[in-house]
Amino acid sequence: MSSDAILIRRMRPDEVSIAVEWARQEGWNPGLHDGICFYQCDPHGFFVGELDGVVVAVGSAVVYDDEFAFCGLYIVSPEHRGKGYGLALTKARLEYCGDRNVGIDGVLENVDIYARIGYEKYYQNARYQFTAGEAPGRHRHVCSIDEVDADILNQYDRQCFPAARKAFLDVWIHQNDALSLAWVEDGKLKGYMVRRRCHDGHKIGPLFADDPSIGEHLLVAGQEGVSGQALFIDIPEINDAALDLARQYDMKLIFATARMYQKGLPDLEYDRVFGITTFELG
Repeated sequence: MSSDAILIRRMRPDEVSIAVEWARQEGWNPGLHDGICFYQCDPHGFFVGELDGVVVAVGSAVVYDDEFAFCGLYIVSPEHRGKGYGLALTKARLEYCGDRNVGIDGVLENVDIYARIGYEKYYQNARYQFTAGEAPGRHRHVCSIDEVDADILNQYDRQCFPAARKAFLDVWIHQNDALSLAWVEDGKLKGYMVRRRCHDGHKIGPLFADDPSIGEHLLVAGQEGVSGQALFIDIPEINDAALDLARQYDMKLIFATARMYQKGLPDLEYDRVFGITTFELG
């Protein structure tokens, strides 16, 4: 695939680190192990734009199933912006996604551009930062996620995410430098969270919970072992209870993105989504 002088091709495994490093330089603060986790989702869904043998653009288009895909990790090197290379890369990614409903977390100032290629904005996701406090002992309903049956976890996750993503979750919850906890009450899974180490502090995502009280307990438990360090969480502004939680803990708004889809808003339990997984993968 090519457009003018640029060659669009699939990203090699050893090039994923380029995309993650560029994300760090953009101030996105990726997780230390995001590259290997992201690539597990869909090894065929990572692309580069190459100019005279040099990578000048990167982007992902993760296909989750026959109906849903998510595009992210989209960056053009600063010296090559405004030359149409990003559009060439985006066309290739959308071609790979086919007829699926495709989601993105788009930069707010580019919403009109995304709209011209078929995306519609539905709400915003906002990144908040706060400082971890001294976490008390774990609540009796909080346990390691390893105590939860994998099928049950995947069924719960599916209520809050537009597609099943077992392969990804298996890697995500067990990555190095992470804390993965669940809320189990009367033998039933009612929430879970993952905290991962980033270049700056830690990010919590996802944070899914049946109600605000469980969401808060998991947020508190997620501060275990990192007192005084920076924590980040990406909150969907469609969930008022999640925003209330941000205010309660005096979180600072860092920036926001537009959650956009090409074929309508997925039917999910949005009141359970207190923190999305990532801006890059949905």
